[in-house]
Amino acid sequence: MTPLYQRASAARVTAPALAHEVLGGLLGSPKTLPAKLFYDARGASLFEEICEQPEYYLTRAELEILRRHATDIAALSGPDAVLIEYGSGAGIKVRSILDALEQPAAYVPVDISQEQLVCVARDVGRDYPGLRVRPVYADYTRRFVLPDVSSSGRRLAFFPGSTIGNFHPAEASVFLTRVRHAVGAGGALVLGVDRQKDPRVLHAAYNDQAGVTAAFNLNMLTRLNDEFGPSFDASRFSHRAYYNREAARIEMHLVSTLAQTVRIGGATVSFENGETIWTESSYKYGRDALETLVATAGFRMTALWTDSRKQFWVTFLTAER
Repeated sequence: MTPLYQRASAARVTAPALAHEVLGGLLGSPKTLPAKLFYDARGASLFEEICEQPEYYLTRAELEILRRHATDIAALSGPDAVLIEYGSGAGIKVRSILDALEQPAAYVPVDISQEQLVCVARDVGRDYPGLRVRPVYADYTRRFVLPDVSSSGRRLAFFPGSTIGNFHPAEASVFLTRVRHAVGAGGALVLGVDRQKDPRVLHAAYNDQAGVTAAFNLNMLTRLNDEFGPSFDASRFSHRAYYNREAARIEMHLVSTLAQTVRIGGATVSFENGETIWTESSYKYGRDALETLVATAGFRMTALWTDSRKQFWVTFLTAER
């Protein structure tokens, strides 16, 4: 008998590949680090705390939409769907869809945090008896292999949390095109997207008074020290997040509070006082820009829902080619 839950596959995020990406970013101008570094075990836990902060509207707004329109999503998806979640995290939002789907064939969570992935796969397998759970440990921003799950239904991808906003628009188009190939012709994607809104609301969401987002950002340096040996003194950096109105994005940075030099991966990286490391972008979309983005990736917008405060969108996209 094949077990309904299979343990996450072996690590595919290799240290050499990560070192190359990290050094390329730190030696560039401006200095950058990949957002994937946020999600070690501590970072994943801090992100769950962020979602509970009163200023962070995104999670509450998206959950409201998913709970209100889960039956609509299920009707559009059809029976026997294979649900593929990119960035499964704590696996909270996906339950609204799993509860509504008609006899889903399988759930495939994909995440870069192996510890959290194993927990999510175990919990979903326990709470949904009979559902095949096939976790994949991978960096979903790169190519990876999906498990072979036979089904008469369509493949339904799920990418919540406005994580699509972490990609620059050209990168977002490439990523969505890859998802479209993964679901195949006639497949679908449920996508969470943050809307443009008052910059004061955006600023507060990424600068919560409890300082959880700041701790989340600074934890990236701890992650680097864990991966490559002690290099960074996090006390010499501070958190900065602001809305870049011209680019329609939140930018998160780590700011060097003094002139300093660090050694990492055999290279020397120098910082001037006030120089930053750009750690994350979060683009906010108007409807026209969103429609253009999904069309360039080969998707058609079948449905678009918002929350009661009109802060967030969830859209159902159908693969056209």
